[in-house]
Amino acid sequence: MLKEARRASDGALRCFRDERLLTIKASTLKRQLNPLRHMFEIARDEWGMPVERNPVKKLKLDAQDQRRERRLREGEFDRLIEAAKSRRNPLIGSIIRFAVATGMRRGEILGVRWKHVDRAQRSLLIPDTKTGQSRTIPLIASALEVLAERRRDDERVFPITANAFRLAWERVKFNAGIEDLHFHDLRHEAISLFFEKGLSTPEVALISGHKDLRMLFRYAHAARQAILAKLEGQAGIEQKALKGSLRHPQIWNEKQPNRDIGSGSTQNLSCTLAQDGD
Repeated sequence: MLKEARRASDGALRCFRDERLLTIKASTLKRQLNPLRHMFEIARDEWGMPVERNPVKKLKLDAQDQRRERRLREGEFDRLIEAAKSRRNPLIGSIIRFAVATGMRRGEILGVRWKHVDRAQRSLLIPDTKTGQSRTIPLIASALEVLAERRRDDERVFPITANAFRLAWERVKFNAGIEDLHFHDLRHEAISLFFEKGLSTPEVALISGHKDLRMLFRYAHAARQAILAKLEGQAGIEQKALKGSLRHPQIWNEKQPNRDIGSGSTQNLSCTLAQDGD
């Protein structure tokens, strides 16, 4: 116990804090750290252990400062995949690709079982999540490609331990020459891409598993671009309609039944917007 308490360095606690703040709020982490903070106080004041100071007290838990906004930069994904090819275990590259395609957490990916994969429906059931509730996510073509490459000689799709993957991930990053990239940043990248594809916040939440939609507000930079694209598409539709009415004023002739004009215009607009939304 004494040896372990002395090994609780500031650096180790900061790493733990940064990892936890990727998935939980600062207020939640503060509650989780309270027993540890109290343990150091008891060890020093009541048990007489030689603990010079309480490292938990100095730990900053400002959520605004700790929330990461890291996305993959140009060329980084390809460099990661190339570096992963040099590893003996081909799982590493597959897991990286699957993470960007699905937005799943590392633990969720490592826990995928073949029995949870529905190829016919192109979906994947995630039974045990951080929120304690299962969810089913769609599988896009790139995710299905990863599954098609995997052998089915194990009930797990990605049979590797969390520690083995963590070590391999660090080595891949080093070989790729990429710094300051957490594996969880791939989830951030995937969710940002979902918004850029035009998915709504509730749709993204169904895939990501976020119960608090406010947690998705940090991806607003991606959502703004999707909204702008939709608005520009709508403006194009209105501009075409205006030009058409000026070139062909007979379509606004009072002798033409209004119901035909209205129904036809609405149908065309709906079809165009539906295509934009895809």
